[in-house]
Amino acid sequence: MLNIALFGPPGAGKGTQSEFLIKKYNLFYISTGDILRKELAEETKLGLEAKSIIAQGGLVSDEIIVQIIEKTIKSNPNVNGFLFDGFPRTLVQAYILEGLMIKLNTKLDLLISIEVPQEESVKRLLYRGKTSGRLDDNETVIRNRLKEYDNKTLPVLNFFKERGNYVAVKGLQEINEVTQDLITIINEEVSKKHLNIVLFGFPGSGRGSLGKAIAEKYDLEFISTGDMLDDEIHKNTPMGDRIKTIYENGQLVPDEIVIQLLEDKIKHSKDAKGFIFKGYPRTLVQSYILDGMLKKHNSHINKIIELKVDTLELIRRLDQRSQTPQRMPYDSSTEKIVKRLQEHKDKTLPVIEKYKEVHDVAEVNGMDSFHEVMERISGEIENSFKSLN
Repeated sequence: MLNIALFGPPGAGKGTQSEFLIKKYNLFYISTGDILRKELAEETKLGLEAKSIIAQGGLVSDEIIVQIIEKTIKSNPNVNGFLFDGFPRTLVQAYILEGLMIKLNTKLDLLISIEVPQEESVKRLLYRGKTSGRLDDNETVIRNRLKEYDNKTLPVLNFFKERGNYVAVKGLQEINEVTQDLITIINEEVSKKHLNIVLFGFPGSGRGSLGKAIAEKYDLEFISTGDMLDDEIHKNTPMGDRIKTIYENGQLVPDEIVIQLLEDKIKHSKDAKGFIFKGYPRTLVQSYILDGMLKKHNSHINKIIELKVDTLELIRRLDQRSQTPQRMPYDSSTEKIVKRLQEHKDKTLPVIEKYKEVHDVAEVNGMDSFHEVMERISGEIENSFKSLN
């Protein structure tokens, strides 16, 4: 998802640039004035609250505005992101927007300010007044509007400068030059985004083979915690010796070890376009660990895919695997297979339900051939790539 706030004094050309950006990047345009008028016209609950305040000569509160913005965002799940125009206008609203983005498991990627000197703004707006006939485009009103913009906007700009996502664009250039600067800035931001996928499915659903094939096809880093633990053992590292001892004692590897391996893997995979996680997270605790770890690296989960395979088919596949070199310890008997499937149901299905609250979990039929299932997953992933470009 790509979220941008576009700033600039009156006459900076935000309208022209906004129209271009929402088409190029498939963004939903959020103007607080527009969405408020929509709520008023449709006489929604929020619209009626706002109408009552306006009728009494008051200003619509930030509390109502943020609810309308949240409603607008949630009502448009298929766009690639949002372009905010006219919000946040104040320091308080900057904090509000930051909190709302956190709640919605996203963030404001860029605040772009189209900077134009005051005298140039006055010149442009006076010219507009002559051609449009707008009564408010006279010099006294214009200078008051510009003064108000400076007074309210400077604290907002400083807020985002501190967070490192403020970028200024020279607005004195030709329109197409300003547009090109905006494209360069936004494309650079898009290039930083990872596509992170969690591949869920019961043992026997094909997560390992499909995950590796998907990683190779889309230049993603395949992360299997089981593979990483085994690799430490094979390399005879101190951590590997510890893991081996834990295995020999029939214990589960503690999260503190897995965290170190995951952290190291993510930190040293800077050139990867993203990650596909198989076998992690298995528990609710691990899901919080992964979310926090990705956030630390300015990233987050983009896509959840759940492979759906009938229980009897899972048992058949795992029984077949028990006759091959790829067999797992729990493949040795039907009783152990059923116990492992029950464990997955008890521990991992709640993780999927948690992610459904904040993600679109794609359920993919895993009953058919490898090629057919691969095509289905590829379709889901390619839709996710589109949302990053």
